[in-house]
Amino acid sequence: MEFRDYYKVLGVDRKAPDAQIKSAYRKLARKFHPDVNPNNKDAELKFKELNEAYQVIGDADKRKKYDELGADWEHGVSQEEMMRRYARQQSAAGGGGGAGADFGGGGGDFSDFFSQFFGGSGRSGFGRGAGGRGSAPRGFSNFEFGTEPARAPDLRAEVGVTLADAVKGARRRLDLVAEDECVTCGGSGMIAREEKQGKARVIRSAEPCPTCGGRGVVAARRTLEVTIPAGVTDGTQLRLKGQGGRAPRPDQNGDLFLTIRIEPNPVFALAGRDLRVSLPVWDYEAALGAEITAPTVDGRVSLKIPAGSQTGRVMRLRGRGLPARGKEPAGDLLYELKILAPTDLNAKERALMQDLANSLRDRGIADPRAELMASK
Repeated sequence: MEFRDYYKVLGVDRKAPDAQIKSAYRKLARKFHPDVNPNNKDAELKFKELNEAYQVIGDADKRKKYDELGADWEHGVSQEEMMRRYARQQSAAGGGGGAGADFGGGGGDFSDFFSQFFGGSGRSGFGRGAGGRGSAPRGFSNFEFGTEPARAPDLRAEVGVTLADAVKGARRRLDLVAEDECVTCGGSGMIAREEKQGKARVIRSAEPCPTCGGRGVVAARRTLEVTIPAGVTDGTQLRLKGQGGRAPRPDQNGDLFLTIRIEPNPVFALAGRDLRVSLPVWDYEAALGAEITAPTVDGRVSLKIPAGSQTGRVMRLRGRGLPARGKEPAGDLLYELKILAPTDLNAKERALMQDLANSLRDRGIADPRAELMASK
């Protein structure tokens, strides 16, 4: 993955105080928010980048790691990554497929590789057999073997839901293709062989893991039943703890971040948490007033049209949009009237319409185009 400079994403200096970072994030988030830029994929992508950047440099601890390690801020050069790199080096040199490295005679190639990262001493671990403090391969002094396995990576996916699902909530079956940590090597990409020398354990040899080929991860498919909460909006992100990349230890599993995408609806349009409907009304219903049937997401409702209503008038049903979620209040259901005139009139109906036109003219009802003509 290409390294992304989070300071450049937020447009701040690397020495910017926390308050300035927070202010820059809020300003840009408002500018590129999906509700302000509907159907704008570039703005949506920018909004995601802003959130990602702020989650890191907006957190004091994460920012410190990011400043120190850059692209490797989450793990640094971890023990697993170091061993995976060595496994790839071995494979490229023709040492894969069971040809391991022997550390009994002074360290060899592994010693050279190791020195690239630690200069002869540091922290590491080999497969699932490493742990505690022990003796190092020859050529390394005061070497400490780490005991904490790296956390498996988080996964990200999108799930499409209908508007009805967003309003009422739903259960969805989700098929994932992921890369899980190899259980054979514990994600290190290497299989190490040890022997005891007194109370110490000494690494005698290591070779690329035959299960994952030294990558530390294996392809995996799994199916999840996901609950979509009522009231989600397009772009809502759900975090499923422990459902990301798998590690040998469940507490080291990554998380799954699901982005909700609400599918277009032929009747209702989303505007934030409100739902909008273009509602056709006959001209005589608008003129006389009428009680009509109007659609809702989960059924129908009786709606009173006031006499004299015009095209563009909005009728509001409070709380009938997307339901409340967290601190977000429920949206409204908005009907925008669209006045229509009948087109297929018989002779009697045409005569009635002509009588109406004559009556309005005789009463001196103003020409609706008079204002336009006067300003010409």
